[in-house]
Amino acid sequence: MIDRTGMAEFLRRRRESLQPEDVGLPRGQRRRTSGLRREEVALLAHMSTDYYSRIERERGPQPSEQMIASIAQGLHLSLDERDHLFRLAGHTPPVRGPASEHISPGLLRIFDRLHDTPAEIVTELGETLRQTELGVALTGDLTAYTGPERAIGYRWFTDPTTRLLYAEEDRAFLTRMWASGLREMATLRGPGSRAAELAELLLARSEEFRQVWNEHEVGLRPRQVKHFVHPELGVLELTCQTLLDPNQSHMLLVYTAAPGSESYEKLQLLSVIGTQTLR
Repeated sequence: MIDRTGMAEFLRRRRESLQPEDVGLPRGQRRRTSGLRREEVALLAHMSTDYYSRIERERGPQPSEQMIASIAQGLHLSLDERDHLFRLAGHTPPVRGPASEHISPGLLRIFDRLHDTPAEIVTELGETLRQTELGVALTGDLTAYTGPERAIGYRWFTDPTTRLLYAEEDRAFLTRMWASGLREMATLRGPGSRAAELAELLLARSEEFRQVWNEHEVGLRPRQVKHFVHPELGVLELTCQTLLDPNQSHMLLVYTAAPGSESYEKLQLLSVIGTQTLR
């Protein structure tokens, strides 16, 4: 049963406890609101202000599980707070662990401060959950994919355009690395896991994947230096730093260039042209 009063009070308290800078939003001038405004929460949760406002006013239909998950992520709720909100809304909380897509507040706080850097948050299967604006400018919007295509390892063997983002000299290693990583995940998570399902799909669709899969390679890890190919700027040599959230198996990937290098200058230019050339 939905607890409209409890849910509305909980959301108001959580909203009032946050400041715009806590969630990566500008504060602006002449701000009188204590905490976030309802329209700011709606923006973070990708819904209309009217829809969110009705929830806080104990009105409207029961929010769907998808809507509750979006609100929980927008308000940077912890897993315990997320589960509490789901129960207030009359839903069973989602699973925790590797299959969960709820990003921890700590990881989001770091991500929200990376305005001038290409960065992304990915799952253990290489599914991009969040990207900074400069990250989108570098690789395109990787969060737009659905189904198995969300995993970069799957796209690598089924969509030839995926490889165009990477320098040709790196592609042979990446082919082996994606197959190696998927084999490790499928073994770790077991039959019936998403990793095992991706492997079965690829074995049925890609002869190249079958060949590298049958080599049984494991232990290949991403190289720290990556060579991205931008359609307008050419090759960018970037160093990738990784921060792991062990509870959710999410990784924050941050890409930087050595100051004074050609790639550094290209990143500065990329911050100016943004995504306009990718359209």
